[in-house]
Amino acid sequence: MNPTPEPVVDWSAAAGIAARVAPPGPRASREQIEELVAGLRRAAAQAVPHVLRTTRLEPAGGVRHVVGGADDGAPLLGDVAVVDRASWARANTQVMEAMTAPVAATLGEESVPTSDAARLGGAAEVGGLLAMLSSRVLGQFDPYSGLGTDAGAAGPGRLLLVAPNVLQVERALDVHPGDFRLWVCLHEQTHALQFAAAPWLAAHLRDRVGTLLEELARTSIGFSRSPLRRKLAAAGRATYDVVAGVVRGDGVAPLDHLMTPAQKDELVEITAVMALLEGHADVMMDAVGPRVVRTVRTIRARFDRRRAGEGSPGFDVVLRRLLGMEAKLAQYRDGARFVRAAERIVGRDGLNAAFAAPENLPSAREIGDAPAWVRRVHG
Repeated sequence: MNPTPEPVVDWSAAAGIAARVAPPGPRASREQIEELVAGLRRAAAQAVPHVLRTTRLEPAGGVRHVVGGADDGAPLLGDVAVVDRASWARANTQVMEAMTAPVAATLGEESVPTSDAARLGGAAEVGGLLAMLSSRVLGQFDPYSGLGTDAGAAGPGRLLLVAPNVLQVERALDVHPGDFRLWVCLHEQTHALQFAAAPWLAAHLRDRVGTLLEELARTSIGFSRSPLRRKLAAAGRATYDVVAGVVRGDGVAPLDHLMTPAQKDELVEITAVMALLEGHADVMMDAVGPRVVRTVRTIRARFDRRRAGEGSPGFDVVLRRLLGMEAKLAQYRDGARFVRAAERIVGRDGLNAAFAAPENLPSAREIGDAPAWVRRVHG
C-alpha cells in the first residue's frame, strides 16, 4: 500500500502563523462586540427568505431551519459562524488544503516527497497571505467544509462573517449598521444558495482547480530520469511555485510562466465560473431592494468606491489569489453584466438554468456574450 503523501504545505503551521500575524480589529467595547455578533447572526437568518424569493433558486435538499434559540424556525442554507480575523485565516487553510490536495497526490504518485523546508516555506507565505487578507474579507461562504470524498456529494458548507471587518467598513463608509450587515449577508447567502441549488458545483470547481494545479505540478517538477537528489530539489521548487508563489498579492498572475496555452485557457474558463458566481451575488443582493435594505443605494455607491481601490472581497478571494487571478477583476464586473443581460432575454428563471448542470455554466466567451449563452442553453 502506498503511503499517504505529505501535503504540499504544512497547513497546521500556516494556520498558526496566520493567527499570530493577523492584525487586530477596530476598537470596540464589550457591549458593542456582543451587539455586533448578535446583529450579524440575526442578519444571516433574515437574509435567507429574501435570497430565496429574489433569486428563485431552490436548494436541492430543501431548507433547514433553526431549532431552539431566539431564531427558532428561521431558515438556514448552511452553518453560520461569526469569527475574528485569526479564526477566518485558520478556516481558510482548510479551503486551500482542499483545493491543493491533488498536488500532494501527484508528488506521492511519483514517489517524490516534499521537503520539510519547502512545506514550512510554503506555510510561512500562505500564513502571511491569509493574515493580510483577513483584514479585508467581510464574509465568505465556504462550500468545502462539508465536501465529502464523493465528487457528487457536498455538505451544506458554512458561512463565515468576519465581525471586526464588518464593523470597520460600516464605520468607514458611515452607513446604517443594520442595513449594511443585512446587505453583506444577502451577498453571502446568495453564494450559499448557489451551492445548495447546484450540489455538484463545489466538487466541480475543486476538481477543475485541482486538475490544473496537478498539471502545473507535473510541468514544474518535470519528472525525468535525473537522480533522486535533483528530483527532490525539483519537488521543492514545484511546491514553492505552485502553492506558495502563486498567492503573492502583487496583482500579477505568477502562474503565467509555468502555464501551457491549454492551461491558460482552462484558467480563463475557471475564472468565468467565478465571474458568474460573484456577478450573480452582486446583482441579487441589490435586487432585494430598498424595501428590505432601506439605504441600499447609498451602501452600494459608497462600497463600490471602496472596492475599486481595494479589490473585491467576495467569497472567492483566496481562490483568486491561489490561482493568480487578482489582475482579472474586470471579469467579475463582466459577471454582473452577463447576469443582467441574460435576465433581459430569458428572465430570472431562464438565468437560473446556469445552475442546473455543469454544461450550462457560461464559458469565458459567453460571459461577454450573454445572447450566445442563451442560444446554446435555451436553443
